[in-house]
Amino acid sequence: MGEFDLIARYFTRPTPRAALGVGDDCALLQPAPGMQLAISSDMLVEGRHFFADVDPAALGHKALAVNLSDLAACGATPLAFTLALALPRVDEAWLQGFSQGLFKLADAHGCELVGGDTTQGPLNICITVFGEVPVVDGKSQALLRSGARAGDDVYVSGTLGDARLALEALRGSIALPADLLAEARQRLERPTPRIALGRALRGVASAALDISDGLLGDLRHILKASGVGATLDTSIAIELLAASAHPACAGGLFSLENQLECVLAGGDDYELAFTAPASAREAVLAAAHRADTRVTHIGRIDAAPGLRLVDGQGGAVDGRYASFDHFG
Repeated sequence: MGEFDLIARYFTRPTPRAALGVGDDCALLQPAPGMQLAISSDMLVEGRHFFADVDPAALGHKALAVNLSDLAACGATPLAFTLALALPRVDEAWLQGFSQGLFKLADAHGCELVGGDTTQGPLNICITVFGEVPVVDGKSQALLRSGARAGDDVYVSGTLGDARLALEALRGSIALPADLLAEARQRLERPTPRIALGRALRGVASAALDISDGLLGDLRHILKASGVGATLDTSIAIELLAASAHPACAGGLFSLENQLECVLAGGDDYELAFTAPASAREAVLAAAHRADTRVTHIGRIDAAPGLRLVDGQGGAVDGRYASFDHFG
């Protein structure tokens, strides 16, 4: 099977939302009146971002999900995406599974594949996603990292740490019962992009981003962009892992330090971390209800720079939790 036969068989579909999709040198997108384009790219590399034996349908899902998560953090509605795919060989069973997983998630969010590239080489997947956000009275409604202010609350969506648990179990660093490993691996390989929550938080949240490299490392991006600091309650953070249906952790199979490491620095969660004024607490809960997504208040934004960790009684928590860094 040649390159263009591969594209035609597995990756060419109608694109009614695009003015021009797959088949020409460029795709043509027309944003609706009063909208801005939101654009993001992510790359997944075998051995770095996923195991060689991963289910291809799960990999197709995750490849798009990590990009949609960036749109969610911006409060954007998905429109379209491009796919650049390096393949070591043509494996039709793998391509069938990968494309099915990819398009199942794309269809769920009305996001069309409009172009890309294929080549031979080590397995590498690069997706660029396009979304739109409203402009009201000349002001973009996009959620940014730079809007947090002293006194704001800090929230996270969903649960944290499950993906890191799965990664450590698959590496052989820890032992998880088979049923818990299966559940944790689902969170690692099939993350849920919080598109509905991001949209619901427009006009409510003061700053937002998605958690890809670990809560503390990613939250520092908000603090730096906003010129503020923060204090987080680690006792609440632990509840995010204990409540995620891992009784082995909740029951004390792993140490408190192990649990904190998973929640605070785990990475691959693809949940949203966001800030909002204390006066907007009811609005935050209403947005979470509309999006059918759990949110948890885990701390506050401070005027003083730096990121401080405290326990349930307000005492300082020692420990350095390093988030993932490709070149660290």
